[in-house]
Amino acid sequence: MKIIRKNTNLVKVGNINIGGKNPVVVQSMTDTDTSDVDKTVKQIKDLHDAGSEIVRITVNNDQAAKSVEIIKKNLIDDGYDIPLVGDFHFIGHRLLTNNKSCAENLDKYRINPGNVGRGDKRDENFDMFIKVAVENNKPVRIGVNAGSLDPELLESKMEINANLQNPLSSEEVENQALIESALISAEKAIDLGLKEDKIIISCKVSRVNQMITVYRELSNKCDFPLHLGLTEAGMGMKGISYTSVALGNLLYDGIGDTIRCSLTPEVNGDRTNEVKLCQEILQSMGVRRFSPSVTSCPGCGRTTSTFFRELSEDIQAFLDSKRKSWSKYYPDSVNLKVAVMGCVVNGPGESKSADIGISLPGSGESPKAPVFVDGIKVDVLQGKEIAKQFIDMVENYVKKKWG
Repeated sequence: MKIIRKNTNLVKVGNINIGGKNPVVVQSMTDTDTSDVDKTVKQIKDLHDAGSEIVRITVNNDQAAKSVEIIKKNLIDDGYDIPLVGDFHFIGHRLLTNNKSCAENLDKYRINPGNVGRGDKRDENFDMFIKVAVENNKPVRIGVNAGSLDPELLESKMEINANLQNPLSSEEVENQALIESALISAEKAIDLGLKEDKIIISCKVSRVNQMITVYRELSNKCDFPLHLGLTEAGMGMKGISYTSVALGNLLYDGIGDTIRCSLTPEVNGDRTNEVKLCQEILQSMGVRRFSPSVTSCPGCGRTTSTFFRELSEDIQAFLDSKRKSWSKYYPDSVNLKVAVMGCVVNGPGESKSADIGISLPGSGESPKAPVFVDGIKVDVLQGKEIAKQFIDMVENYVKKKWG
């Protein structure tokens, strides 16, 4: 089934188009001290090389704000024309107003309506922030978070709800407050002169079902492009599974114009893993393709040998090593589907369904491995060189089909 995406407003962020009928954009965020220019530049490059099309950086003080211009220059000098988003909280209005170079060099600003101040100060600070965006013709992501939701708005809605004959649950009220905060803020920004094609919205929460519910309702109520992310998703398998379920459900509904996977990295872990997860989610849904895919079975009592697992690893490593060069010389090779199967139960069938597949012998089977190309058996490999022979066949297939 083909996913039909909602046609939202088109917003241009640097050289990247978000919304409209454009591909879902992969984003990430640095975790360096932005005032440490060298470390920040290096991490932005790493994230971009991994596939992040937009990178957000923290701008939390004057030092960070003054570093933005240098970071941007160093990136461009090194051939990295990647849009940078400034992440502002509490004093963003002041930092942008007092640091003109920061306001000019960022490609988008992110504001959280829940922490720009209280009462009259809130409105005044929000107005200052939006006016800088208007003056510099910059888009803004209005990013509401459950963890920093405007307390006055939430308290007001909770009080009204408590007096209802059939009150809603606290989560349902919070959902209403999240959506209302985002949409009211967008309306205020438009009243201040920010055009509709300069606004992106997000409403982030840390619970899967709540995120799905909020974004479905938000999508029904506006045409602004939506940035998806399960905030504070967590570490390891938990973070990966929760994020995949949340984003997968919404993407299947055609909701979402840009995504980030907010994984907690291990100490000294690889920050780019969150980018790779974004790509895997989009590719698994058929929304975008970034690289060739490998179908391989999980193994069972028929595959007590580790050979097919080793071959699967070798094939994946080979494809990863070729990703950059193939994207340049054989760009359509991202559509390549390879199957590495472990026995005769599903092996031949899956191998026939792939562009090129191999059905390895399971335990007790004849030590022969038929290879299928475009659904036709073309060879039978055997001996100690099966892995090398099959990898050579994969490479030749790519060159012949897309060369």
